[in-house]
Amino acid sequence: MKAQSTVIKYGDHVDTDVIIPARYLNTTDHAELASHCMEDIDADFKAKSRTRRIIVAGRNFGCGSSREHAPIAIKASGIELVIADSFARIFYRNAIDIGLPIVECPAAAAAIRDGDEVEADLDSGTITDVTTGETFTAAPFPPFIQEIIGCGGIANFVRKKVQA
Repeated sequence: MKAQSTVIKYGDHVDTDVIIPARYLNTTDHAELASHCMEDIDADFKAKSRTRRIIVAGRNFGCGSSREHAPIAIKASGIELVIADSFARIFYRNAIDIGLPIVECPAAAAAIRDGDEVEADLDSGTITDVTTGETFTAAPFPPFIQEIIGCGGIANFVRKKVQA
């Protein structure tokens, strides 16, 4: 899988309550969740995410509650990839479960700036900051996780396996 887009950058400890505020957790509608994604940390996120499809963040992205709403809101916003120094473990698992591509790469997370153009090859783990020319290497997911993400999440993965 490949992704290329302009970056929206955030810092450390972006928690699930700012990814999708608790006051919107009474819905499971993906479009509704997307319409409120990041609104408490970045009032311009909705406009930015129309053309910027990669989030880069610092340490512990997705900390806080274990709700699936957070990665769903990000994915439904059109974000194709999240690169971070590290992810909260439950967010990491939920992101894979719903098919949101994520990559841990501390060097890339530190060097890439807001507005940079980034290209990522998730099969090889190569991340290139097209703006600066810097290249970073992250550990690629094992093939079965790549397949889950490629199917759009664990539910679609299981459907595919049952139908086969």
